[in-house]
Amino acid sequence: MSGGTGVMGWPAEPAAPLSMGLWPRVRSQKLFLGSLAALITLAWVALWLLGQSPAGRLVGAHQGAIHHGASAGFFCVIGGPSSRHPNLVLFFVVGWILMIAAMMLPTSLPLIAFFHALTRARPNRGTLIGLLLVGYLLVWAGFAVLVHLGDLGAHSAADRLGWLGANAWAVAAAIFALAGLYQFSALKYRCLDKCRSPVSFVMQHWRGGAERRQALRLGLDHGLFCLGCCWSLMLLMFAVGVGSLGWMLALAAVMAAEKNAPWGRRLTAPLGVALLLAAVTVAATGATGVQLLGGE
Repeated sequence: MSGGTGVMGWPAEPAAPLSMGLWPRVRSQKLFLGSLAALITLAWVALWLLGQSPAGRLVGAHQGAIHHGASAGFFCVIGGPSSRHPNLVLFFVVGWILMIAAMMLPTSLPLIAFFHALTRARPNRGTLIGLLLVGYLLVWAGFAVLVHLGDLGAHSAADRLGWLGANAWAVAAAIFALAGLYQFSALKYRCLDKCRSPVSFVMQHWRGGAERRQALRLGLDHGLFCLGCCWSLMLLMFAVGVGSLGWMLALAAVMAAEKNAPWGRRLTAPLGVALLLAAVTVAATGATGVQLLGGE
């Protein structure tokens, strides 16, 4: 379809999407998009403020003392001081949600903008948008729990195995290698293709009935495909420094380009090669006593 009405009388997929070949017609949504941009900017500012907070400094000091992780920063509360200071788990949860809002929401703006346009005649459009975002964030929050448990296991292993505790570069090299290999997987490409087609994705999952439940389900489904596309790249934060806003910005830009730029799909394989080369470099330098990441 290239015009007129689509499913349940809602507008069909635009014949000529705007910027980057994926955006729906959003000229009338300047206020909405401006609000989203402000929200994302506030998330970045809040991340910086958290890093400068007493809790953030406590985590950084603790991480510098134990040398278990390949990164030092306030998000390393997971598996680190959180195991000794349970109250810092909340600090991690807040920080992780802010990181997702700052890094991942920009990559999903085409889908959010199209859904906003699609539901423009609904009196509860704001609620539906909120449920979409809640579903999306819930998926990433679930991933955060898995990361938390995995990091606890890694720190426990480092406590038991002296070699691993003394060679944190091995963890960083393994993360780079995992992320690089995943770039070539069929699951990566399947999820990426779903993320690169926000208009068709919404039209496949939105039928207009039971709207609140469907909006939440749409957010959950999109979050799952987004997670399938980007989880390994997000794990790189634990190799390069989770508290580094510079690395966060760089990875966010890469993920946004991969999911939204016309040439984004062609970026996947070269990025995988680069990550594998990084894994070899970190392993080679670490084995010779040169620490490229996480050093003081």
